[in-house]
Amino acid sequence: MSVLPWPVADADTQDYWDAIAERRFLIQRCRSCRRYQYYPRSVCTACTSTDLELVASQGRGTIYSYTVSRRAAHPDMAERVPYVVALIDLAEGPRMLANLVGVDPENVTIGADVAVTFLQAAEGILLPAFEIVASQPAQNSNQEETDV
Repeated sequence: MSVLPWPVADADTQDYWDAIAERRFLIQRCRSCRRYQYYPRSVCTACTSTDLELVASQGRGTIYSYTVSRRAAHPDMAERVPYVVALIDLAEGPRMLANLVGVDPENVTIGADVAVTFLQAAEGILLPAFEIVASQPAQNSNQEETDV
């Protein structure tokens, strides 16, 4: 297994990375304006408050855009080529950049529903990534089910 480059945690991100290591995906929310933001930082990007918290994310979103890398950005990623890097619109609102895994790059579509998963970057270090999931059909409460 190749070893991917990994992020270095700081005071603003340590709790986030600790949760990722436990396979929990958290997102930052401002206690003042209630807006969500990704990635964790010391100031709210909407209202500049410093009263921020990490909360559990749904871990769901949709693909806003993507690119297929056919050339490795790092030597340890050469065996993964081609791979997909996607902009994901999280259910809570923010947009994040992440790898899309478990799908043929030719089958990726903008607007596809995705769910968080985790990639092993190095011994004991995980990174959030996303997988395409089947969309949930909208339910119409005015419709009755009938046997045909």
